[in-house]
Amino acid sequence: MARPYRSVLYIPAANARAMEKARGLAADAIIFDLEDAVAPDAKPAARASLAEALAQDYGARARIVRINALTSAWGEQDARACIDLPADAVLIPKVDSPADLDRVAALIPDTPLWAMMETPLGMLNAAAIAAHPRLQGMVMGTNDLAKELGSRHRADRLPMMAGLGLCLLAAKAHGVVIVDGVFNAFKDEDGLRAECEQGRDMGFDGKTLIHPAQLDIANAAFAPSEAEVDTARRQIEAFEAAAAEGRGVAVVDGRIVENLHVDTARKTLDRAEAIAAMAQ
Repeated sequence: MARPYRSVLYIPAANARAMEKARGLAADAIIFDLEDAVAPDAKPAARASLAEALAQDYGARARIVRINALTSAWGEQDARACIDLPADAVLIPKVDSPADLDRVAALIPDTPLWAMMETPLGMLNAAAIAAHPRLQGMVMGTNDLAKELGSRHRADRLPMMAGLGLCLLAAKAHGVVIVDGVFNAFKDEDGLRAECEQGRDMGFDGKTLIHPAQLDIANAAFAPSEAEVDTARRQIEAFEAAAAEGRGVAVVDGRIVENLHVDTARKTLDRAEAIAAMAQ
């Protein structure tokens, strides 16, 4: 069963109270942020606070550490600190090419790497980045991408579609996790729900979040609904019955069911089981 990444919550590594609280939140994954969420003069202390926090039990939640870029004054120290941290992945900001991953991989020998996809060059190199042997996940940085593009905010995210699509194709082609960018208006539940549904329809595995109040909406949007689970079960049953009679297709709810639909149905059930396991 693949680990779910419906909700991926950013937590500032400088905020010890927030990191402690995160241990009880319904997040599938937590990004402990040493980069944007931490002021320059607080970064060394944040690194120490993060080490203390990760010594605690975070249950089934994935623990991802976002370091500063190696080109910054703090990146190399962040990377070297991650060698001894019990993190599930290290997230690298502003990845432009596989070479950015190589540089971190040389400093951190074993921990899986994730890439922030937030620059025009990163979008154009998405396939090569996703193919990197150490990469296991991609995170869309839509705020930084919008800044780089000089695009305007639109509810339909039309200016983002080219970049989102390129990264999605790359991630799916190489079997890596990919999660959507943040929704900034954390009090706008309808807006968040709409953007989560859009991301789920596109094929994202989940969404990055900036506030715990966003967790329930993201978790619901990126989980199979009861109706989807029911349909998946009936598709599998109908196809297996048809196959036992020597037929290559079945019909469920007036729609043809073939091998490819059964494969999707099995993935739906696997995802529902993995989500249920997270709650135990």
